Amino acid sequence: MTVPLDEAVPPSDPPPPRRPRSGGDPVKALLHRHRELCEHAVDPLEIAAGLEAHGITDRTAARFRHRDVFSLAEELYARTPRDGAPPAPPAGSPDRARAVRGFGYALLPGALALGAAAAGVPWAGALAVLVTVAALGRPGRSAGGRFPAAVYLLAAAALGWAVHRHGTPLGVALAVAAAPGHLAGAVFAARARSRLAGSRALEDFADGVRPLLLGTLALYAAAAAGAAALAGTPLAVAVPLAVLLLLTRLLLGHGAPRGALAAALALVLALLPVPAAPFAAAVGVLVPAVLALSRASAHAQRP
Repeated sequence: MTVPLDEAVPPSDPPPPRRPRSGGDPVKALLHRHRELCEHAVDPLEIAAGLEAHGITDRTAARFRHRDVFSLAEELYARTPRDGAPPAPPAGSPDRARAVRGFGYALLPGALALGAAAAGVPWAGALAVLVTVAALGRPGRSAGGRFPAAVYLLAAAALGWAVHRHGTPLGVALAVAAAPGHLAGAVFAARARSRLAGSRALEDFADGVRPLLLGTLALYAAAAAGAAALAGTPLAVAVPLAVLLLLTRLLLGHGAPRGALAAALALVLALLPVPAAPFAAAVGVLVPAVLALSRASAHAQRP
């Protein structure tokens, strides 16, 4: 008796469905990689600034299925586990005692240089150079905790050369300009932090900070011109050098040591025996400095 083939061989079980391959949760992996950043952030833009500092761009965010870095930062902020305590509010105006103390320190270079010049001591120019370079920042606190010795050495060498060529009044003018430089840096940092807290995208923040920085530089240039007139030194040399010193200070204080080194090198180039050299050097540093200081990562709070 012939058994039909379909009855002779029992049907086998259908193969199990193939499970789609999954690469896991890439956002979770990113959250783990930047856990400290996400846990200390006070808002999504703080995370966006940190991601930008780590080289994550909008194109990178697209790989995480987000339209830009800010959208990715919003998800990271929302998915960061917290202990239920509200995050600390962002730092607004600095502590009053610390601000007064800092401004007092900023007045010292001008006071010392003016006193030494009035007393007619032969080393008044060298003293003015030293106190002006010291006013660029505090060792160990600039550029994210690193002490950029090359920046300070280059600035000291360039200013020493400038004072040797143009006389002690130039050093006095630059030392006196340290106080308005401190104020300009503090106001710019506070206003930029305020814009960072209120921005909704990195591009919006950059668009708002650029005119703020240019306005700060313009006001400081006017103050430096007043210091130069007080000391009796040519404005065409003193003002560009003062602006370069302020850019060096800002780049150091906002974690851009390479930009600060470029600004210090420009101080040397500004002393070339060409009438337009100081102005050209200041303009040459201005463009990359504006780009660096208009990044949100330059104003993010650092632990």
